[in-house]
Amino acid sequence: MTPDPTMALMDYLRKIGMDEDQDFLREAVRVMTQALIELEVSQQIGARRYERREERATYRNGYRDRVWETRVGAIPLRIPKLRDGSFFPGLLEPRKRSEQALLAVIQQAYIEGVSTRKVDDLVQALGIRADKSKVSRICKQLDEVVEAFQKRALAHDYPYVWLDALYLKVRQNHRVVSQALVIAIGVRRTGERDILGFELGASEEEAFWLAFLRSLVARGLRGVQLVISDAHSGLKAALGQVFTGASWQRCRVHFMRNVLAHIPKVDKALVAALIRTIFAQPHRQAADAQLQQVAQAMTERWPQAAELLLAVADDILAYMAFPQS
Repeated sequence: MTPDPTMALMDYLRKIGMDEDQDFLREAVRVMTQALIELEVSQQIGARRYERREERATYRNGYRDRVWETRVGAIPLRIPKLRDGSFFPGLLEPRKRSEQALLAVIQQAYIEGVSTRKVDDLVQALGIRADKSKVSRICKQLDEVVEAFQKRALAHDYPYVWLDALYLKVRQNHRVVSQALVIAIGVRRTGERDILGFELGASEEEAFWLAFLRSLVARGLRGVQLVISDAHSGLKAALGQVFTGASWQRCRVHFMRNVLAHIPKVDKALVAALIRTIFAQPHRQAADAQLQQVAQAMTERWPQAAELLLAVADDILAYMAFPQS
């Protein structure tokens, strides 16, 4: 079974203490829910809005406003009123798991694009009868929300940008292939973190990273002073072409994995603790001095690890040139 890119990205965001963009989720839930409500009331009436049919049961009579409290926030909805009888959307009924199913479809659209089959499955699970044209209209509405999010202007300065990639097995053309899901996270001057963008590609080659980074710049990414990533050669080459005035910080997590690869299992915890003392220093001068001491202590037993530590000193301490906050 191939991994689900949607679940992989959701797990990644949870691990780093982030969630999907809440504004996007609220708007997508509102659009999808309102579309499903209109579909359900048309089914009860026996005719679409403004459609003339002899077999219709009644007519619409305006709307009443209602706020639906969901796990992504309060969603304002318009519930149709009828001249004869009453209408209440089935998906808003208490104890119904419609919200969870709705979010699952939206999250997949967020990562992989809108799936007509998934939306059709959702409509059927809610007990709403709909032909392909109606499902297609709902997909189009959701697709517009997704596209607007993915192409939205980046209106803030992001002095700090994290770049990372997840490698996934993806089914493509009846084959299972490895692909890279790359993600960019920016930190505003005021401290808030935003998901800037993500993309699924064949590999982390320079051309792929270059196209991805240029797409962020085209959407308005500006003010980048420090980029944090692993030391992948394709990514570093692309960074040099796009963010020419920015510093580069080698990700400490990735670096620790690289250096511990040269250390026997029994000594890994000790070496990791030694290296962490470097990052605990209050300023660059003290960190440089501590790095030299740690490298000297490691040289006799783990010369390759010590050599790597000395070689990347500037890369792993670049962040110390910026405000401590």
